Amino acid sequence: MSAPEVSDIVPPAGGAIRQRLRVAPGGASPVDLAAIDPRATPGLPDPTVTGPDRKSWCRAQVRLVGAELARQQEMLFASVKADPADDRRVLLVLQAMDCGGKDGTVKRVAGAMNPLGLRITSFGPPTDEELQHRFLWRIRRALPPAGHVGIFNRSHYEDVLIGRVETLAPEEILRQRYDEINAFEQELVAEGVTLVKVMLHISKDEQRERLLQRLTDPSKHWKYDPADTDARARWDDYQAAYAEALTRCATDAAPWYVVPADRKWYRDWAVAHLLRETFATLDLGYPPPTVDLLRERARLLSGWADQGERRVNDA
Repeated sequence: MSAPEVSDIVPPAGGAIRQRLRVAPGGASPVDLAAIDPRATPGLPDPTVTGPDRKSWCRAQVRLVGAELARQQEMLFASVKADPADDRRVLLVLQAMDCGGKDGTVKRVAGAMNPLGLRITSFGPPTDEELQHRFLWRIRRALPPAGHVGIFNRSHYEDVLIGRVETLAPEEILRQRYDEINAFEQELVAEGVTLVKVMLHISKDEQRERLLQRLTDPSKHWKYDPADTDARARWDDYQAAYAEALTRCATDAAPWYVVPADRKWYRDWAVAHLLRETFATLDLGYPPPTVDLLRERARLLSGWADQGERRVNDA
């Protein structure tokens, strides 16, 4: 089977999805999550392009984009291998309310990439060792090496989200953490990291349905955590905490994107295109050869290597 052609990928309607979903940088206007419809599909082509079954069309497109992401990932790795001074890497940061679809996004969007070039980290409550350090210590340890793609399933933003809702730190400490995060992310960008920060935005009703599925579907029982329902009781507080983090930490260097996530098929399509458009900004290509190709081809066609193997076997 031939590889999918890039020309088969249909770009988002109305321009780059990075522009459609991006949070305005600088905090000039506070983010209003209530004004963003979690069932919306910004950038999705109209039915004359997708046909009546938008879900199937999106899933097919995600497979095509996934193949392109794998090619871009390979070029990134090859470029860094050819030039040790090239320290570029890509980091996708996923944040969401419980049941927001972080795991599904990782599986469907990153699934086409080479796992050897991926570094996926899921952050839970800090360990005893991590609590002995500043909150960004464990984040830096999980960064992808040069030439790799990293994915954070939850991230350093947990320390301001949960910290604010549960009042785990004084207000002055929380304000300081926002500044620390911005400085940290600016530092990462200077070190060659391209950040793609995504909030998967689901509705309270959709979260309820997904939690109920975990209680009724035996194959999903293991996913249910009573703490998720406890956090749901603080829904409005968490929405306010997310809005503040998005407003304070959306910068030119490290933008935030809000992806409507009630429709899983749109969520995957949008995140796949966010990554594809981000890779495009890196202007990647395969490095030039470092050997004499004609000479090496002649050696192989001459049977020189095969003769050497026979000489070894005869010995």
